[in-house]
Amino acid sequence: MLRNLGMIGVSWRQSGKASLAGYTLEPATVETALAAFAKEQGLSELAYIATCNRVELVFVCTEDTPSVDLRPQALRLLTGQEGTAAEALKALRAWGGEGAMEHLFLTTAGLDSAMLGEVEIAGQVRTAWDLSRRLGLCGPILETLFEEALRVAGTIRGETRIGAGRVSLAEIAVDLIREHVSEAPGRVALVGVSPMTERAAVSLHAAGIPLLIVNRTTSRAEALAEPYGAEVLSLAEFAHNPPPVEAILSATGATEPLLDKEQLERLGARTPTGDSPLIVDMSIPPDFDPEVCRALDIPRISMEEITRRAEQNRSARLLEAAQARELVDEALQKTNERFAERYSGRLFGALQQRYRRTAEEGVKRLLKKDLAHLNPAEQDAVETWAAALARRFAHIPCLGLRGLLHAGPEGSLEAFLSGLEPEFAEELRLALQGTPQARQDSHAA
Repeated sequence: MLRNLGMIGVSWRQSGKASLAGYTLEPATVETALAAFAKEQGLSELAYIATCNRVELVFVCTEDTPSVDLRPQALRLLTGQEGTAAEALKALRAWGGEGAMEHLFLTTAGLDSAMLGEVEIAGQVRTAWDLSRRLGLCGPILETLFEEALRVAGTIRGETRIGAGRVSLAEIAVDLIREHVSEAPGRVALVGVSPMTERAAVSLHAAGIPLLIVNRTTSRAEALAEPYGAEVLSLAEFAHNPPPVEAILSATGATEPLLDKEQLERLGARTPTGDSPLIVDMSIPPDFDPEVCRALDIPRISMEEITRRAEQNRSARLLEAAQARELVDEALQKTNERFAERYSGRLFGALQQRYRRTAEEGVKRLLKKDLAHLNPAEQDAVETWAAALARRFAHIPCLGLRGLLHAGPEGSLEAFLSGLEPEFAEELRLALQGTPQARQDSHAA
C-alpha cells in the first residue's frame, strides 16, 4: 500500500549543520520549484521539510514517475547543480514504503534530531504540511501521514519527559543566568564573540534581559550588539571600570584569566543588588580564575559543570526514548491499519461490484431463455437470490485480501492481481487508486 511512498534528504549527520544551507530552497522560489519538480517527476504528492538540522522531501510516486531512485533529481532540485548518480547517492539518504513512514514519525517526534526530543521540529513539519496543501500536492497518503506524525509527536510530549531538560550547552548556561537574574534583575555581560555568546544573546534578548557585549576588539562586538540594542565595551574598558552587571557569560579563546583579583573585586562590588555577580565561564582554560572567585565569594559555574548537567539531561532523555519509541511503533501499526482499511474498502467494493455484475448478466441470459416462462414476481425473486449469492461469493476473497493487506508481505496484493485476467486486474487497480473512472464504473454498475 505504501510502496509508492518515498523520502529523500540530508541531515546534520551527513554534512554538518553549516553545509545544510547549500541544500535549502530559496523562500522566494520554493513554491514554484516544488510544483515544477512534482510535475516533472510524475509525483502525485510532495512535501518539503527544511530545518536547521535537515532538508527532506516526502513524496508519492505514480505510474508516470520516471525513476525508482529520485536522488539525482532531488540533488539537482535542492542544490541547483547537476551531479552524478554516485554523488547523489553519497550526498542524500533515501527511505521507501514503511521505512519512509517510520522516518517521518521519528523525525516529527524529535527522535532523530541532533538534540534528542527537540519540540521545534513538530512545528516545522506542520509548516511543510501546510505548504504541501497550499500547492495542491497533499493527497490522501501525505494527509494521513502528517496527521498521524503530529499526533504521535504530541502524545510523546504529553506522556514522556523526553523533551525535559536542556542538552545544548549554551541554553543550559542561559537557563542558569535567567534563573539568577529573576531574583536579582539587572544587565548581563556577554564576554567574547563566539557561537556560544551569539546563541546566548538571542535567548537572553528574547527574555527581555538587557545585554552588555564585551570583546577585546569592539568592531566584532558591535556587530553582535546591534540587533539587540546592547552596549559595547572593550575588554580593557570593562576590566578598568566595569559597569554594574548581575551576571557574566564568558566564552573566549584566551589562554590566561581575563581579570585579576583586584579587577574582579571591583566588579563584584558594583552589582545593583549588592550581591556578587554570577559568572558562567564556558572557556577552557577558564576565563576567570576559580581560586580567585572562590576567595572573593563570587559564584562561578564552569564548563565542566555545564557539561555534567547536559549529560544528566541527555541520560534522562535516553531513558524516556524507549517509551517514546514504543509509542511510535504503536502509531506505525495503527497507521498501517488505517491504510489497509482505506484500500480494502475500495478493493472490496470493486470486487463486490464485479461479482454482482457477473451475476446480473448471467441471470438476464437465463431469464431470456430457460426461465422465460416465469412471471415477473418469480423473475424478481431469482434476481434477488442471485444478488445475495454474489455477495456471499465475494465475501470469501474479501476475507483473504483483508488478511493480505493487514499481515501479508510487501507485494502480496500485486501478486494477487497478477493472477487475474488483465482487464479485471486493471479495474481493481483503478479502484485502489480511487480514480474518477473507477468511481464512475462502480456507480454505473
